[in-house]
Amino acid sequence: MTTFPEHLNLADYCLFDRLAEGMGQRTAIRFGDRLWTYAQVADNALRVVHLLQNAGVRPEERVYLVLPDMPPFAWAFFGALKAGAVVAMGNPLAPAADLAGVVAYIRPRAIVTTPEVAASLAPALLGVAVFLVPSVGTFDDPEAPLTDARCLARLLAATTPATDAPLTARDAPAIWLFTSGSTGQPKAAMHCHRDFAFSTEAYAKATLHYAADDVCVSVPRLFFGYATGTNLMFPFAVGACAALFSEKPSAEHVAWAVRHYRATVLTNVPTLMARLLEAEADGADIDLSSLRFSLSAGEALPPALLERWLARFDVPVYDGIGSAEMFHIYLTNRPGDVKPGSLGRPVTGYALRLLPADAEGPGAPPVAVGESGTLWIKGDSVATGYWLDRDKSWATFSGHWCRSGDLFRVDADGYYWFEGRADALLKVGGQWVSPTEVENCLLTHPGVVEAAVIGVERDGLVLTRAVVEVRCAADEALAIALQEWVKTRLARYKYPREVVFVDALPRNDRGKVDRKALPRD
Repeated sequence: MTTFPEHLNLADYCLFDRLAEGMGQRTAIRFGDRLWTYAQVADNALRVVHLLQNAGVRPEERVYLVLPDMPPFAWAFFGALKAGAVVAMGNPLAPAADLAGVVAYIRPRAIVTTPEVAASLAPALLGVAVFLVPSVGTFDDPEAPLTDARCLARLLAATTPATDAPLTARDAPAIWLFTSGSTGQPKAAMHCHRDFAFSTEAYAKATLHYAADDVCVSVPRLFFGYATGTNLMFPFAVGACAALFSEKPSAEHVAWAVRHYRATVLTNVPTLMARLLEAEADGADIDLSSLRFSLSAGEALPPALLERWLARFDVPVYDGIGSAEMFHIYLTNRPGDVKPGSLGRPVTGYALRLLPADAEGPGAPPVAVGESGTLWIKGDSVATGYWLDRDKSWATFSGHWCRSGDLFRVDADGYYWFEGRADALLKVGGQWVSPTEVENCLLTHPGVVEAAVIGVERDGLVLTRAVVEVRCAADEALAIALQEWVKTRLARYKYPREVVFVDALPRNDRGKVDRKALPRD
């Protein structure tokens, strides 16, 4: 693995080193019919450095990016890092109250966002430097000047590129990644510059073999660490192209982006895999022939869905798992080594252990091969802790190791199989039920598009409820048929006692099923 120098800035590693390698005129970003070279992105990033310095932003102070997927995201991101600031990222479509809560939590010195978000957050932004970019569609001008004096494009045009960016230690704070908040308010996992360089070397380069000729498109938006890696840092680290679109990542828009940009790498999630299959089955022209592979992460990839995807599109899928605490993927399938249904083997440079649920640290004896255990991960991308939450930090991090909270089993060949979240198991009739196992079974039924299984309380007892989206008539007969489907394929006690049909499963801003929002009445 690469040894990183004592001084390292992620902006240099991903962007400015490409100029030193003679790649300045390569296309770094495409947005509709427009493109920006590495030299142009670097020039804008250095202007952002100067702008932040003039606004009084000092090294290690936070800069909050609340932006759609558009080119200014890149130069705001790398400019803030080059200035020595700490980057935090938020969803511009999130409720204003949620964003205001993050502002109060991280106390940013500056925010780069759209006029609409800035207006909704105005009371929370007192004393915060505000820079604005337009809300535009993919074929509009992302650098269109605004009449507001805080317009980023106007300010950059009037600012010279910085020449005195600070020297940054490799272990200086760089980016705070937020947990998904599935069991409470999101927490900021604090990461250093070398965390991201390590993951890029181990996963993007050594495992997936990102290449300079790649054109990358993403379903998850850039504010989500999964996509910040796969559709910004990783392509930039090899001189490839990040192809962006600002519209909602529907099946139609994703298919358009892959076709328009002739993408070779698609960062995907199981939900959109299912949507693309549905669209293709309904007669849409879904051309994914330019892809050399697709990624899947963020939620479990049901084996039945993968089988349908490969039969329809013949595009390899490398399913993996990562976390905000480890920045990115540490366990994955990979080119030439895919075991359907599993999450593959550890990324080189990472060590994994499966321990009993009550293990207090990584030194505890592991569970036996084939038995379920809680996953612990060791790797140089591990966060230093959670901002303002030492109790949770102590419960999650143990030196070089991180306790994931995910349940896995490992087979005799060293492949890992996801068995759900440790805090999601349901005790029904005195026996444990894994929602993931039941969901995967339901997804093998030809009428089911998506399914989520939760526990509901009835007369003091926990029962399982399946919340299901189907492609056929949703009636009582189908509900009974789905229950029988599970009974005949799993242990009988695992069948869902209740079946509720919905038009679509609710999702959080990371694209994961929002289990807190599933119907429980």
